[in-house]
Amino acid sequence: MAQSTLRERPAAVILTPAAEQRVTDLMAKAPDNAIGVKLSTPRRGCSGLAYSVDYVTEEAGLDEKIETPGGVFYIDSASVLYLIGSTMDWVEDDFTAGFVFENPNAKGACGCGESFMV
Repeated sequence: MAQSTLRERPAAVILTPAAEQRVTDLMAKAPDNAIGVKLSTPRRGCSGLAYSVDYVTEEAGLDEKIETPGGVFYIDSASVLYLIGSTMDWVEDDFTAGFVFENPNAKGACGCGESFMV
């Protein structure tokens, strides 16, 4: 019987160094019961889906788990298919600060950039 070899699969979402640093900053001031930060894509906005990043207090078995230097980053299992191949960045300028997503699965987005469609 041939032995199979499991190879490590790439993460569904790539975090830039700035996004990883933001996870570190968030975990440094997280509530005591937080075990990480979680990305999900709830249905909302004028294009259908939005990006949501929140603290998570309990690990869900099917969620994608990415270890970063500053803490664990989770991706909601129901959202993974919408996010495969995406890059998540943290961008700050004089007027705004927030996570920015480059998502090859998005077929369109609303004008304000708050939601996207697949």
